[in-house]
Amino acid sequence: MPRPDGSLWGLIERGGYLARRFLHGLDTSVALAELAAGSSLSRAPEGLAGKSILIATGDQLTAALAAIELDGIARRIVLCPPDLSPDHFPHVMATAEIDTVVSDGRISGDVACSPDFTPAERARPFCCQTEWVLLTSGTTGVPKLVVHTLASLAGAIEPNSFTAAEGSVWSTFYDIRRYGGLQIFLRAMLGGGSLVLSSAKEPVGDFLARVGRHGVTHISGTPSHWRRALMSPIAGKMAPKYVRLSGEIADQAILDDLKAFYRGAGVAHAFASTEAGVAFSVDDGMAGFPASLIGNGADEVEMKIVDGSLRIRSPRTATRYLGDVGPLRDGDGFVDNGDMLEARDGRYYFVGRRGGVINVGGMKVHPEEVEAVINRHPAVRMSLVKARKNPFTGAVVVADVVAREEPSDTLQGDILAACRTRLAPHKVPAAIRFVPALDVGDSGKIARVGA
Repeated sequence: MPRPDGSLWGLIERGGYLARRFLHGLDTSVALAELAAGSSLSRAPEGLAGKSILIATGDQLTAALAAIELDGIARRIVLCPPDLSPDHFPHVMATAEIDTVVSDGRISGDVACSPDFTPAERARPFCCQTEWVLLTSGTTGVPKLVVHTLASLAGAIEPNSFTAAEGSVWSTFYDIRRYGGLQIFLRAMLGGGSLVLSSAKEPVGDFLARVGRHGVTHISGTPSHWRRALMSPIAGKMAPKYVRLSGEIADQAILDDLKAFYRGAGVAHAFASTEAGVAFSVDDGMAGFPASLIGNGADEVEMKIVDGSLRIRSPRTATRYLGDVGPLRDGDGFVDNGDMLEARDGRYYFVGRRGGVINVGGMKVHPEEVEAVINRHPAVRMSLVKARKNPFTGAVVVADVVAREEPSDTLQGDILAACRTRLAPHKVPAAIRFVPALDVGDSGKIARVGA
């Protein structure tokens, strides 16, 4: 595979097979060959050389087309996620020094983008190494603007037994304007494949059916995405060769469920973040990762554990933040994502986020650790653990649980018994509530809000 040392379009074109490779949106499909003879932009891309450009389109297809055309030409492209609050647009515009907005009508823009191509037979000049700016998906405050290059974004895309090849069809539940989705977009484009894009307007079952119709071979999402997918009767409409999880802790229950449902498919879970990039992928079917990955500097990625949290240094790490928000890395070049680990039997397991701890009478509880135990029960599809105020301990642990079928009279007691067997007493839920579904945010992660 060519290294990302030129423009994205140049690398796509070099890979060939353009007439047989497609970007499939909800309503429209585009052959990559159309970009060789036309433009999706209302202004010639070379006229945008050196600009700092905000891509703020309503759907992913137009965002993908604009990014392909502008990489290597624009000084900076900022991928605006669909859930960005209108209140935060001025901050993003000012911080990124935006002088051109590309839009398909979502907001007022200087340049229009559309899958209806304008003939433009010309060579696209390579002007510069474009900065790719992604926005963090924090739940409070203004987002941070994280600067990558095509090289850092594509650094983990190397040939292996599951890497897309010509004829492969990728898809993802993610939006490609988030880091996880952008990774899949680049894997498809640089690996010689096609890509089926999701849509926020589309019910899960309809998306799965569409994925099946397009013959998707490689597909990714968060564990929450996958739990919701497996609840759908349409989940069997696709037959992927490779299933990938990232963005949340992949516990053993969801890994086992996917292996059982998509028999013969490779199932892997990756650890990545917008700031640190892709650190590693695990394909042995087990939760956590081998302890041997820490401290060996393999694959150009160095990892260490400080005060229980994972620190990462690699060429895949973002360059910096835009604006006055402090350093992205520490003095030694490591990124601390705040992800906490626990060592057991030669492996490290993610137990939760440093900032998401529930304090029960001075003792710490990571919600994800409790969820992993609950989710192992064969009658449970997914769960959400949270805090409830308590006058004696300050807080207690409670859980919302989605059962695979109508919960029996004994299911609550069975789940609590499993928790008492595997967890310290202060971590055992004080109450369990059965719910029909759990909310999943725009980032694909389970929505964690106060009780």
